[in-house]
Amino acid sequence: MPEMFGTHHSKMMVMFRSDNTAQIIIHTANMIPRDWTNMTNAVWQSPKLPLLPVPDIISQHGQTLPLGSGLRFKADLLSYLMKYDSYKVTCKPLADRLGYFDFSSVRAAFIASVPGKHDIRDASQPAWGWAGLQRCLQGVPVGPGGSAIVVQISSIATLGANDDWLQRTLFNSLATSLTPNANKPSFKVVFPTADEIRNSLDGYASGNSIHTKIQSAQHISQLRYLHPILHHWANDSKDGAALFAGASIYGDSGRNRAAPHIKTYIRFNCNTTIDWAMLTSANMSKQAWGETLKPTTGEFRIASWEVGVLVWPNLLCKDGVMLSSFQSDTVNMSPFSQAQRPIVALRIPYSMPLQAYKWHEVPWAATAAHPEPDWKGVMWTYPSSNANGNA
Repeated sequence: MPEMFGTHHSKMMVMFRSDNTAQIIIHTANMIPRDWTNMTNAVWQSPKLPLLPVPDIISQHGQTLPLGSGLRFKADLLSYLMKYDSYKVTCKPLADRLGYFDFSSVRAAFIASVPGKHDIRDASQPAWGWAGLQRCLQGVPVGPGGSAIVVQISSIATLGANDDWLQRTLFNSLATSLTPNANKPSFKVVFPTADEIRNSLDGYASGNSIHTKIQSAQHISQLRYLHPILHHWANDSKDGAALFAGASIYGDSGRNRAAPHIKTYIRFNCNTTIDWAMLTSANMSKQAWGETLKPTTGEFRIASWEVGVLVWPNLLCKDGVMLSSFQSDTVNMSPFSQAQRPIVALRIPYSMPLQAYKWHEVPWAATAAHPEPDWKGVMWTYPSSNANGNA
């Protein structure tokens, strides 16, 4: 890894099929059995991409292609793959082969992070991390009125003793839109408590894949500014705050006991629609999204590799409206059906309305001891690698 505190955190497959098509699969699961069985993860897959007679020539004008188009997705994906070769020749044969496939059916924006120092002023090159997200969201309209962006992650890193990076870098990027004078959204963060981990399908063992720290003075300060926006993964916690009776979205995800390794960022509009949604490997961390911009140089640094996709309703269907769905890819009832607007259903991984933390609740921390047994009768002592109660 080129960065000391970075990781290769991307989760992506490229499938070359026997019918001479290819598919891009972007997901959130690691290659371990638990991630694919008893934890909540998600997959975005492209349509089958047919072969072209000759490869597309897009390297010189990739950043001028329309955001969300198949060609722009292809340009950004190939640029991402070629970044590996900046350190060691690895992905050029893969990128060259993908050049021969037709991405025109893809309707999504490729959002990724690559390690290193980046200059936000160079518009001719792909932007990565929070800068790439911000550049994309500048072309995405949002609805009128209030909205809330729900950040649902499986890891919260050390963000700082105050909320400068969270507010000025990550949240400001997420709040970007094409709509002039759009109302600033509120933010909610979804992360499980120890009680939710104890009662998950794998009990404390699920906690091996879910991370934050609340040990040092800096972590305690961080928890202080995060606490007002923290919400449960499951909205049936006996210790959580009462559910908001006037909520406009209700739904049972069916995954309350399947602990979250998924990472989603969704902008909900006040009238129950969804402005955009992102599935990504990137958690809430400076390593994943990048440090704060240096205003004098236009530079910032990213530590980790990440990949994700961003979608919005008009990208998928002209004059479409995106609505929440639960345990289904269709919306059972819609206030928009009479207006005959096309509906795009987005499967929501958590139950709604969201349940806020009560004042005494704290996020699950794998680095703390949890003497209360989980439903399997196992206690969690730290350090632990297998949740069997042994050091």
